[in-house]
Amino acid sequence: MGKLTMVTGGARSGKSGFAQRLAESSGGRVMYIATAVPFDEGMRDRIKKHREGRPAHWDTREMHRDFARLGLDAELELAGAVLVDCITVMVTNLMIESGLDFDCCPHEDIDRLEEEIRGQVDEMLGTLSGSGKDVIVVTNEVGMGLVPAYRMGNIFRDIAGRINQSIAAEADEVHFMVSGISMKIK
Repeated sequence: MGKLTMVTGGARSGKSGFAQRLAESSGGRVMYIATAVPFDEGMRDRIKKHREGRPAHWDTREMHRDFARLGLDAELELAGAVLVDCITVMVTNLMIESGLDFDCCPHEDIDRLEEEIRGQVDEMLGTLSGSGKDVIVVTNEVGMGLVPAYRMGNIFRDIAGRINQSIAAEADEVHFMVSGISMKIK
């Protein structure tokens, strides 16, 4: 089994760049899993910049769910490391895909959605750790900012925060990024 490394921090803290350097230091091929969905012009621009910022020879998969199918991917076998960027974007996509009206849905629906999201994260980690590859996951630290003024934001923060805690508990290493500087906290 490979090593699981989590890289967290605030927006534009240098998480992706640091995670990319970790992946490159593996010495082997890198499989990059991009979880973003280009749903508007702003996200398309972010995706474009991320693509330009990573080596073109990396094997990229654009996905945010159904990770078990990676177990059948021959390219995964060739990879020395797998980089997943980013968990909080994945959570956002799964929340939006749920079709829930977050302004008025009952807590039971939110609990069920969180279990579905947890299932997708567990499937991803299980598939990737089962490959024996080093896995690096990038996620945003959601607990240090303002309390969201709307219900969906609070639901997102709560779900993403609990998902982050479970990944950090399982991780061999956790790095916290501040202004492009890494602090190893686990």
